[in-house]
Amino acid sequence: MEKNLVIVESPAKAKTIEKFLGKGFSVKSSIGHIRDMPKKNMGIDIENNFAPTYEITTDKKKVVADLRKAVKAAEKVYLATDEDREGEAIAWHLLEALNLPKDTPRIVFHEITESAITHAIVEPRTVDYQLVDAQQARRIIDRLVGFEISPVLWRKISGARSAGRVQSPVMRLVVEREREISQHITNSTYKVKAELTSEGGGLFEVKLSKEFESKKKVLDFINAFLSANLTVTSIEKKSYKRSPKPPFITSTLQQEASQKLGFSVKQTMTLAQNLYREGFITYMRTDSFTLSEIAIDVTGQIIVKEFGSEYHHIRRYKTKDTSAQKAHEAIRPTNLTKPSIFGIEDQAAKLYSLIYKRTLACQMSDAQLQKTQIKINISGLDEKFLANDEILTFPGFLRVYDYFSSENKLLPDLNKEDMLSLASFKARESFSRAKPRYTEASLVKKIEEMGIGRPSTFATMVSTVQDRNYVTKETREGVERGYQLIEIKDNQIIQSQPSEVTGAEKNKLFPTNVAYLLTDFLVKYFNNIIDYEFTAKLENDFDAIATQNISWQGVVKNFYTPFHKKIEDAADISREETHGMRELGTDPKSGKLVSVRFGRYGAFAQIGHKDDEDKPIFASLRDSLDIESITLDEALELFNMPRTVGETDDFGTIKANYGRFGPYIEYDKKYVSLKEDIPEKVSLEKALELIAYKEKFDAERIIKTFDDSNIKVLKGRFGPYIWNGKKKGKGQKNITIKKVFGNKNPVDLTLKECKKAVSGKIKAKAKPRKKKKVIKK
Repeated sequence: MEKNLVIVESPAKAKTIEKFLGKGFSVKSSIGHIRDMPKKNMGIDIENNFAPTYEITTDKKKVVADLRKAVKAAEKVYLATDEDREGEAIAWHLLEALNLPKDTPRIVFHEITESAITHAIVEPRTVDYQLVDAQQARRIIDRLVGFEISPVLWRKISGARSAGRVQSPVMRLVVEREREISQHITNSTYKVKAELTSEGGGLFEVKLSKEFESKKKVLDFINAFLSANLTVTSIEKKSYKRSPKPPFITSTLQQEASQKLGFSVKQTMTLAQNLYREGFITYMRTDSFTLSEIAIDVTGQIIVKEFGSEYHHIRRYKTKDTSAQKAHEAIRPTNLTKPSIFGIEDQAAKLYSLIYKRTLACQMSDAQLQKTQIKINISGLDEKFLANDEILTFPGFLRVYDYFSSENKLLPDLNKEDMLSLASFKARESFSRAKPRYTEASLVKKIEEMGIGRPSTFATMVSTVQDRNYVTKETREGVERGYQLIEIKDNQIIQSQPSEVTGAEKNKLFPTNVAYLLTDFLVKYFNNIIDYEFTAKLENDFDAIATQNISWQGVVKNFYTPFHKKIEDAADISREETHGMRELGTDPKSGKLVSVRFGRYGAFAQIGHKDDEDKPIFASLRDSLDIESITLDEALELFNMPRTVGETDDFGTIKANYGRFGPYIEYDKKYVSLKEDIPEKVSLEKALELIAYKEKFDAERIIKTFDDSNIKVLKGRFGPYIWNGKKKGKGQKNITIKKVFGNKNPVDLTLKECKKAVSGKIKAKAKPRKKKKVIKK
C-alpha cells in the first residue's frame, strides 16, 4: 500500500512529479475539472443567495471512482493542482467529491523540479477558500449571463449563439477597430529623400525635414532646389542606451511568440503548458515580473562565465499591477544551465529558447549606442536635409536577445561647411494609414492594458470569440494603388505614377457581420456586460474576494440585480430594432432602393421593399463583404449572378453562382461545388473539367435504375442504398439495403421491392440481441 497520494491536474504532470517523489508516493491526475453545474439547468439557486449545485461531469465519473479507491488505500492525501485560482477551485472540488477533511494538505509550486516539489511537501497549506470564492463568483456570474442572455439572443438576433461576460468586450474591441478603419479618411503627403556625395566620394542617404501637402508645393520646392548649394551646417553625436525588457509574464510571452515565432495565442499556451508539465519552465500563467533570488544568482554566474562581468547587471523587476499575484514568479527556465532542450518538438524547443534568452537578457547590462545626426543647409530655402546614423558601441544584452540593425548606411567622415553634391532625388507620395487591425497578440496586450482579463483567461477570451464565429482570423490580399513619384535626373524634373499593393493583411482579426449586430444590441440594451470599465471593475471585485475576504455573494448580487432587470425589459425588443437595415442607394435599372441587412441565414443585399407591388429580390453577401463597408456597386454586382460561363452541346448552358453552401457550377439541372475558383472568374474549361469528374463519379455511383421511375440503387459511404429520387428538403428518402434486405445483392432488387422499402412496408430487420454472459459464482 502506498502511504502518500498526491493528486494533480494533468497525467503528464503526474508522471514528472512521481519521478521526483519516488517510493512511498503515488501521483494521480484528475485530468482537469471533475465537477461543474448541471448542463440541463442553470444550477444556481438565486433565491438562496446564489447557492450553486455541482455534479460530477459524465466524462469524469470513472476518474473520480478511481481517485476514491486511491484515497481509501492511502494514509495521507496531498492536493497539488495548479497554483492559480482555477487550480485552487479544482482542489476544493476534489476535497468535496472525495470526502476529504478540510485540513487536507494543499501544496503549490511554481516549477516542477525536485527541490520545489519536496519543499512543497514539507511546507503544505490548506485550501484557500478566498481564492475558491473568487473563482466561484466568476463562474456563477458567467453562468447567469450565459443562461439568461442566450435565449434573448436566439429570439432577437439571427446567428448570435451567446454573449459571454468577458468575450463580449473583446468582440466589441474588434468591431470598434474595424469601424475606425472604415471611417478613416486617407490623406496624402510628399516625402523627399535624396542621396548626396561628399568631396571624398562617400554616398549617403538624407531625408528632408518637411513633408509637403500637395504636388504643387513639392514642385515649387524642387524648382527652387535645382539651383541651390548644399552645405553641412552641424554634426551632432549623442550616446544613449537600450535596456532589456523584464522577464516574460503570460501576456508578453504570447505577444513575443506571435511576433518572433508566428505562434497563435492558443498555440503558445499549449506549448508553454507542456514545457511546464515536463519540468522545463516555471508556471506559465502569471502576471508577476519577479524572479527568485536563486534564479537571479544562477543567471548572473552564467552571464559572467559566458560573456564577462561587464555584461552582468542585477535587476529586480517590480510588478506595477496591484492585482498581480506576488508569490508567483515570472516565466523562466527551471534549469538555467540549459540554453536549449533536445528531444522535444521543434516548436516547443523554439519557445523554450525564447524564454531562456529573455531570462538571461533581463540580468545583463544595457546596450550602448551612439547616434549621429548631420544637418545640411539648402541655400535660399528654409528646409534642411537630415542624415541619421547609429552604431552599437557595446552590445550588452543584445548579445543574447533581440538584434541590432540600422536602416542607414554608415555616414562618411564629414566636417562642418563641407560642400555636397546631389546624386539622386525622389519626392514620393505617401498615404496616411488607419490604425492597424488587431492580431491575437496585440488584442491580448489591449485587454491586459484595459484590465478586462487575467493571465489565466487571455487565451480563452481570444479563441472563444473566434469559435463562436464573431471574429475571424484572416489573411487578405491587398489592392493595387497608384502614387505620384517626382525625380530629378540630369537636372531635369521627371514625373511618373508607379503603383503599389496596399491593404494586405496577414493573420489579422476581422469581425463577422453578426458581430456588428450583436455589439450594437449589447451596447444599447446590456451595457453592463460589454462596458470596458464595468468589466475591469468586476475583475477587481474578484481580486478583492481573493485578497480582502469580501463576500462573493454580494459581488454576484450587485451584478445580477441590474442585469436581470435588463433581461426582463428585453422581452419588448422587436427583431426589426435589432436587425437594422443599411441603405446604400438606388438601383439604376429599376430605380428601387438597395439595402443590406442581417437575416436568418446571414447578411444579404436587397433591391426593393417588402411593401412594393413587385416582390424584392435578394442576394447573399460573400465572405469578403460586410454590412458596414459594402458599397452600392459591390451590392449591385451580387445581383449579376448567376453568371453564364458558356454554352455546350452536351450540357446546355453552364452557369456559376453562389449558394447557401458556397460557390457552385450549374448544368443540366445538376450542381457541382467550386473549391478553388470563384463564380466571377471560373473558365469554361475548368467548369467542364469539374463536370466531367462529377459525371464520372455519379456514373460509378449508380448500381441500378428503373424505367419510368426516379428510384435508384446507389453506392454510398455506408454501403449500397435505395434513393427515392427526391432532393433534400423535398421528401428525400435513403434506405440502407443491408438493414432491410440483409445480404441480398443490390443488383437483384426489383422496382416493387424498392418501392415497398421506400414506403415503409418492408421494415428494417432488428439486430439480434447479444446473449448476456453468465458469470458462475
